[in-house]
Amino acid sequence: MAQPDYAASRTVDFDEIPVVDVSELDTAVGRARISADIMAAAQTSGFFYISGHGIHQGLIDRAFAASRDFFALPADDKATVQVNTDQRGWMGQGMTHLEGAKTHDAKEVFFWGWDVDADNKDVKAGVPMVAVNQWPDAVAPDLKPQLMAYYLSVVDMGRKIMGALATGLGREATFFDKAYAAPLARGQLVYYPAMTEDDRMAQRFGAAAHSDFGALTILKQDDVGGLQVQNLAGEWIDAPPLPGTFVCNIGDLLERWSNGRLVSTKHRVLNSSGRSRYSVPIFFDPASQTPIDPADFGAVDPNYTVVTAGEHIAGRNGRNFKQYQKD
Repeated sequence: MAQPDYAASRTVDFDEIPVVDVSELDTAVGRARISADIMAAAQTSGFFYISGHGIHQGLIDRAFAASRDFFALPADDKATVQVNTDQRGWMGQGMTHLEGAKTHDAKEVFFWGWDVDADNKDVKAGVPMVAVNQWPDAVAPDLKPQLMAYYLSVVDMGRKIMGALATGLGREATFFDKAYAAPLARGQLVYYPAMTEDDRMAQRFGAAAHSDFGALTILKQDDVGGLQVQNLAGEWIDAPPLPGTFVCNIGDLLERWSNGRLVSTKHRVLNSSGRSRYSVPIFFDPASQTPIDPADFGAVDPNYTVVTAGEHIAGRNGRNFKQYQKD
């Protein structure tokens, strides 16, 4: 299906979003170069691809296969783990209406996060965004093991990227370690059906223009494409899937924490391919009670007040997802 007029974009050489090879991130020389490359992207486009990440393709393939199998289930089966206000479980179409969008997004989502049980002290205390995952074991027994294997590998990689960002922001590479020992690290499986004529008439996107709520997003997309990023001139450019890479972008929380030095950029998804699209983003956010204080990175007269990570993310969720909203 041709791209609709309301979603006009231009196709440009993908190196407007740089590719950073992170294979030498564990070496001193490599860390300095990679930190500089990531910071250059984080301060301009806010987006970058990473290659040389070391995550086995088999883990990725199995996570995507589990995603396709789950979304192919009947709605009644998926609804056994209906999304709750802890942002865990399955959310059907029509439940996401992003701030400023004309209509809801055309997508389904399965949400999970750092795996804790009901006896966890933060769960018992009602700490924002710390919750027990809802796994559909009765109808999709492979989902949890496949996703958690993938998830833990991405979390390990995310910690290294945060170390590179810490160095670039003038702190030790270990600065974020405490905040990411047991992170929120919210995972999503996202299914975007092929665009329909009704979507076109409603000017509906798979995901309307938005910036991400959290710190760092680490996205694996399939080969369909559809991700578009707003550049500094206000134009929408394509961020096509590149084999062997993940797409990373800075979120609002890290822009806030850095006092605006790092840029959280608007982006959207338009699936005009005529095919189903699947993606698996990990929103790599710190522990809920982490104070997000721009003074950590030298801000003397900060543009933002201090807030905890969980409070910030829960507040944004409440304005964008229907399960939080009262009729």
